[in-house]
Amino acid sequence: MPPTLRPTARRRGPALLVTALAALCAFTGATPAGASQAPDRHPAVRADGQPPDSFWGDTGSIPPAQNVLTVKILNRTNGKYPDSEVYWTFNNETHSIAEQDTLDMAANSAGRMYFHLGSPDSKYADFIEFTVGDNVFNGNTTRVDAFALKLAMRLHAEDGYDVQVGEDYETFQEDREATWQKFKDAVPAEFASLSEVEKPYRIPSPGGVPDFREGGKYADYMSGYASSVGINAPTSDIFGCAGVLANEAGKCSALNRHVAQLPEDQWSSPDLYYKEAPANYYAKFWHDHSIDRLSYGFPYDDFAGQSSFVSHNDPQWLAVAVGW
Repeated sequence: MPPTLRPTARRRGPALLVTALAALCAFTGATPAGASQAPDRHPAVRADGQPPDSFWGDTGSIPPAQNVLTVKILNRTNGKYPDSEVYWTFNNETHSIAEQDTLDMAANSAGRMYFHLGSPDSKYADFIEFTVGDNVFNGNTTRVDAFALKLAMRLHAEDGYDVQVGEDYETFQEDREATWQKFKDAVPAEFASLSEVEKPYRIPSPGGVPDFREGGKYADYMSGYASSVGINAPTSDIFGCAGVLANEAGKCSALNRHVAQLPEDQWSSPDLYYKEAPANYYAKFWHDHSIDRLSYGFPYDDFAGQSSFVSHNDPQWLAVAVGW
């Protein structure tokens, strides 16, 4: 059995597998060709944020893979876009899901699948990333760079392993404008401006915007806290896990989560994260609105198993939901 491969070079820390969420799949209603799925009127309420089975459509009809696994793309824009305007791109191949909603994926290294709404070159665009071995899938949704489209994915393997990650069901059901406003209302003032920087297309992560970089009005937001625990790093490097933190998964994640002042054996306790400022409240927001609170909000968010990274041998299919 070959070793597990990392999905991309972006994930510089050691891989920590996401705890599998067991889920049985029962088809309760397929989406007609060319139409997007309407919201469930009486959805099951789940504390972990998982959507009801109907959200994933008829998984039993996903064709068996001739290569490693079959990827199926789902239109979950709640009627905003028809299937003919939901596009995916992989390996220089682009299709709307009205033309082709599945891909028989072969082994590949550090791959990305991109999604666009409206047209193949629309600015409403996002991606998932992965490394696929001969008999293993490793991949994740990511908010390391930005939030652009609501994305969730469900991986199913031959042994019955079945796991879901990405934005939670409530987030998929609400309008895009509501998500934008929810972000703005939830984060401190320093982060609220992120909702305006590239609106309506993206909410960028803080490390890449001028306000948090050298010369910006929040350039010292994290640096004083870092200095208090013996780490000399600018705010942008802390959010980006760069510079002196490039090979320090534990320290960088502890700073972002505001637990660096605690004993190191407490850096892996999620119930202690984001209790005080300063912290990466951009990342916190996506954790708060993701399935099982797992999200990739910064490069070492996989420390202590908090990212949306999933990995399993003998995968059968991956369903990817694209939302508005």
